[in-house]
Amino acid sequence: MNPLNPVFAINKVATNARQQRSGAIFGLMLLVTLTLSACSALPDKPLRAALYDFGPGLLDTPPATRQAPLPPLALSDISTPGGALDNQAVLYRLAYADAQQLRPYSQARWSMPPAQLVRQRLRETLGRDRAVFNAGEGPALNRSAALGPPPRTLQLQLEEFSHLFAAPGSSTGLVRLHATLVENTPSGEKLLAQRYFTVQRPATSADAAGGVRALTVATDAAIGEISQWLQQIP
Repeated sequence: MNPLNPVFAINKVATNARQQRSGAIFGLMLLVTLTLSACSALPDKPLRAALYDFGPGLLDTPPATRQAPLPPLALSDISTPGGALDNQAVLYRLAYADAQQLRPYSQARWSMPPAQLVRQRLRETLGRDRAVFNAGEGPALNRSAALGPPPRTLQLQLEEFSHLFAAPGSSTGLVRLHATLVENTPSGEKLLAQRYFTVQRPATSADAAGGVRALTVATDAAIGEISQWLQQIP
């Protein structure tokens, strides 16, 4: 066909336009494909670990009683042997495989180190029946001593706080505390009593949530035993 023919020229322009549109569409599709491939190659957003504590505690004010309040008590910070119990990991042991190995749940954390959670719960519980001071609260302790003998001091060490598996389908929350009660005298601390408290409570599921529930119940039971023990010491 004669290239000078108007019809030929029009057809040529139309063909070029179609080719350009096809090229543009192909380029756009290629760009979209590459973008989607790049997005799918990115690592998934890491899951946030579940955060646990012992729950909200008392929701109602306990009714007043006619009984005289128990003597005031000074409460020291709860110590630990160090290591694993000094962080916020929720720990478990497989007693049937390797009882000496503490393992952390990868997607579970305590809201604060276990010793702090236990102390918070202990102070809340003991405070229902007596005044409880921090052992380092000098002014408060002095005011209390002005009204009578200086408060005794309760010292605790948290030695075990784990979800213990006796078998894959059988587990408990295990809490072990070493308690020491001392009397503050002008010449220093006088030992009054010492005792170990070891409590296990069954877990309702073989996972972090079940371990947390069992450890919460075991902690409350241990605190109840400590409260009774304190009342029995003359």
